[in-house]
Amino acid sequence: MERGSVTHLLNTGAVPAALRCDVVHETIADTIVRVDISFPSPRGPTVRGAITDFGDLTVCSVKSNALKVERTPELARDHLEPSIFVGLQLAGSSMVVQDGRTAVLRPGDLAYSDSTSPYLLLDDEGIRQHFFRITQSALGLPPEIVRGMAARTLTPGDPVADIVATYLRRLASRPDIFTRDGAESVSRPSVDLVRAVIATHAGESTVRAESLRATLRVRILEYARSRLADPGLGADEIAAHVHVSVRQLYKVLAEGDLSLADWLRTERLERCRVDLSHPGASAEGIADVARRWGFRDGSSFARAFRAVYGTSPREWRAQHAQSS
Repeated sequence: MERGSVTHLLNTGAVPAALRCDVVHETIADTIVRVDISFPSPRGPTVRGAITDFGDLTVCSVKSNALKVERTPELARDHLEPSIFVGLQLAGSSMVVQDGRTAVLRPGDLAYSDSTSPYLLLDDEGIRQHFFRITQSALGLPPEIVRGMAARTLTPGDPVADIVATYLRRLASRPDIFTRDGAESVSRPSVDLVRAVIATHAGESTVRAESLRATLRVRILEYARSRLADPGLGADEIAAHVHVSVRQLYKVLAEGDLSLADWLRTERLERCRVDLSHPGASAEGIADVARRWGFRDGSSFARAFRAVYGTSPREWRAQHAQSS
């Protein structure tokens, strides 16, 4: 059964210094998992961000100066529902250590730990990851696969891993998504994408095929979103990347009442609108902004922009400049 999302905000700057360690430990234990967390001394913890739980997925997007996160043997024997904790490295490098394996993560890399056995997460410059907790019952993979793929880097360069990393980064970077009606519906495709990338790296062809079918529309749109700047992007390229026929691509989108051309135009217009809203946007030509997001012709871009937003790109930029 779907349930609404719940977001917990964590900001040690609003907590008395003497209580910060306890507040951080208690919040993480209550919302994600019980772990020991080591912070640099004598400064103590600096943590700020949000933890959102919806459906079978919990998203933890925080900035922290924690140097080590450890799930000790004692803590691993707690009564937490077996889960995995997927980490997406944002900057620098870190290590995940579990069951005698060590995964080194660099920006864009994915790896996960398994709650049922001890693990370590290490980063000497502070934890710089988005985390995603998924219950193993929702993941639906055999326990031996889950254990065997823990603390292994889910390699970038693999098409599925690239799409999953891009998708998860966008999900964690957009907290407004969680406040919208129907936000819980994001949970299932997110879990399916993680399932697909684990199955791909584990070499499980049957599970992989099932997962890829379940996530096809998400993967189509995520790849298209990553290629918006290319004015020549079309169904042929997208279909080839996700390994389906053009006919199947259109069929899958139609099942979601989506037109590829309309979707691309809407996404590109929104990117242009955001760019034209930025402070200092007046220094860049409107035609340059349009070309950056895949519009070949400035006049057709201006007409499309007015049709959607009720004003011209120039007027929009001027209005925003006056209000900033």
